[in-house]
Amino acid sequence: MTAREPKARRRVLLDARPLQGADARRGIGSYVRGLITGLIDEGYDHRVALLFDASLPAPPVPQSRFIAYTVRRRYRDRAGLIEEAVTMGRQLARIRPALYHATTLALPGRCPVPLVVTVHDLVPWALGGLGLLGERTRWWLGRRLVRRADLVIAPSEATARDVRRLAGVIEDRLLVVPEGLAPGFTPAEGAWERVRERHGISRPYLLFVGALDRRKDPRALQRAWQVARQEGAEVELVLAGAASRQAPSDMGEARRLGYLDHAALVDLYSAAACLIFPSRYEGFGLPVLEAMGCGCPVVTYRNSSLPEVAGEAAVLVPDGDAVALGRAAAEVVLRPEVAARLRQAGLARARTFTWRRAARATIQAYERLRTDGD
Repeated sequence: MTAREPKARRRVLLDARPLQGADARRGIGSYVRGLITGLIDEGYDHRVALLFDASLPAPPVPQSRFIAYTVRRRYRDRAGLIEEAVTMGRQLARIRPALYHATTLALPGRCPVPLVVTVHDLVPWALGGLGLLGERTRWWLGRRLVRRADLVIAPSEATARDVRRLAGVIEDRLLVVPEGLAPGFTPAEGAWERVRERHGISRPYLLFVGALDRRKDPRALQRAWQVARQEGAEVELVLAGAASRQAPSDMGEARRLGYLDHAALVDLYSAAACLIFPSRYEGFGLPVLEAMGCGCPVVTYRNSSLPEVAGEAAVLVPDGDAVALGRAAAEVVLRPEVAARLRQAGLARARTFTWRRAARATIQAYERLRTDGD
């Protein structure tokens, strides 16, 4: 692509830097991977360029017709976000894409091309409290700049409401595009045997997947497990996922497996008695979707986006009620007919969330902005 190339041939620039570093293991990395897969499936990869950080190793990307650009940042964390706001406009003027799709709140202060931003959640402001003061301080600039975007994509109606209320984005610039289920999150035959051999787990278990930060309410998780056992469910509690800095050091007798590769995680979902998910806020709630895709019953709180993702395919209890959460989990364990119903409903529900569908809606937004900008 040259500086004189006409706009009709210029590509959308997608910020793929969440595929590098620690973000690659988080939900934001899953979002970027999924969207890239969907763009390829839709045959749109020849219209997209990927943006990477030159100071980090290049991540694996499926074979496709994407091209890549790089930028280099001198700073990280809060200073890096300020640097992004100051310098990214010049980088975009150099690259000259048809539009720029920012996949985090690291945003340019001035954008010389149409700007699309995906806002995954506004947890620091939606929940508030001193515990999230650091995150509010870190992302304050992105929250202010997002209202300048030509279009803001939210993964759920709940997040869209927060973007309107907390970031001042007007309705006409908001688009809800639910995330999809990544390939491979399907029931795995022989999962129980592999879980027993790999992790030494020999009894039925409740599963939690995530970073176990304050938002995931780890104390409520322990209380719900205690209640489930008091109700007669003889189960272990298994924790999967890279621990955050906010994760408690002591989770009692729960098994902490840490970060798992895709195949091991699918096995863990497939063999679990149920996913128990006491999150107080989710922009989308990817573990719920992944569990349903693997035929794992789900018990979670009724808050934020969780009812949108789960529908009628999970047990939703009042927000913050750990006792109700534990009793619901016990019922799933002790009543096979309840577990079977949830498994079948979850499998059917999960099939409705695809990255190809998400990519199609995103492409339509791209094309509208490209046309509007001509």
